[in-house]
Amino acid sequence: MSARDKQLVLVINAGSSSIKFSLFGAQADPQLVCKGQVEGIFTEPHFCAKNEAGEKLSDTPLPPSGHKNHDAALRYILDWLRGHTDGRSLAVIGHRVVHGGSSFTQPVCVTPEVLAALDETVALAPLHAPHNIMPMRVLAELLPAVPQVACFDTAFHRTQSEAAQLYALPYDFSQQHGIRRYGFHGLSYEYIASVLPAVDASAAKGRTVVAHLGNGASMAGLLAGRCQATTMGFTALEGLMMGTRAGTFDPALVFHCLTHLEMSVEQVSDLVHKQSGLLGVSGISSDMRDLHASDNPRAALAISMFCQHVAREAASLAAAIEGLDALVFTAGIGENDAEVRRRVCQQLAWLGVALDDAANRQRSAAPHRISTADSRVRVYVIPTNEEVMIARHALATAA
Repeated sequence: MSARDKQLVLVINAGSSSIKFSLFGAQADPQLVCKGQVEGIFTEPHFCAKNEAGEKLSDTPLPPSGHKNHDAALRYILDWLRGHTDGRSLAVIGHRVVHGGSSFTQPVCVTPEVLAALDETVALAPLHAPHNIMPMRVLAELLPAVPQVACFDTAFHRTQSEAAQLYALPYDFSQQHGIRRYGFHGLSYEYIASVLPAVDASAAKGRTVVAHLGNGASMAGLLAGRCQATTMGFTALEGLMMGTRAGTFDPALVFHCLTHLEMSVEQVSDLVHKQSGLLGVSGISSDMRDLHASDNPRAALAISMFCQHVAREAASLAAAIEGLDALVFTAGIGENDAEVRRRVCQQLAWLGVALDDAANRQRSAAPHRISTADSRVRVYVIPTNEEVMIARHALATAA
């Protein structure tokens, strides 16, 4: 057993009101030890953790007076982890960073210079970047001897052609201000691309559309495992309708809201980011499970719109990669919602998609095929694992 095998990798995913963590063994193929999160940081902080088998290790409300900020939440996680490492030390800490801008196209070791450059990306992702960056500074202070690696959700999409990345704005304007289609959920797509050869070697070498469907949803067209086109763009608002985000809409609607409806910039931002999508259309919930359980016609309308958006984008991406060999569903809705998968595949029958209804209804934690044996397009459900992708990157980059 090497010295590295006796160490651990900590993965941090800090959001606007939560910090998620995963702890892995530091072997070549990182294996999960435990995972958890502090959620409700600014309201009612709550800590929970589970072991690799999904068994509960902790489920604890935290005193609001002492844990209503990210710094305190992170320190609580570290204190808890010290009692659950079996004497093993940390080899490296990996961080999920939503936006790498135009500067970061691959994982990097965190240095003062990198932190300064990351500060420049805050304007591109003001809702996410500050929370992604903050733990790096705190951990550099608390664990100065442990290397940290930043892994970017935008990096995977930089293999798109310039024509696919640019908007039809003045070229010099776009270059000067870094305006381009960055794409997101890249760590999820990268994980799918990494396991697809073992699931379907032919599809891995060919043309695959991956649908990352969750509260945040996007899709990407891959050619031999490399991104050629994706639905999200300059921000994570573009593309599919999502839990609370509108997805793509006529940009002139913003001008209409600002001028004719006399809304403020903040009100318009709140409208399209937090009040739209499944929640806005249904008026009930942003959770697809709630909509399936409802007999409200607007819930049915929201589900129908979502499925239509996914099918339409799948066809568009198939055009971008000049054909379609495989379709992969992943993330919360993609992995667990058989009815959404059925509707999407039904709308893509003209492309050669033939769904096996029994296989589609089957629940499995492993990758599995849900199309018929004679389907021209092979369809799979593959659970994603962004955390293990970050762990892999962290180990390789810090080596």
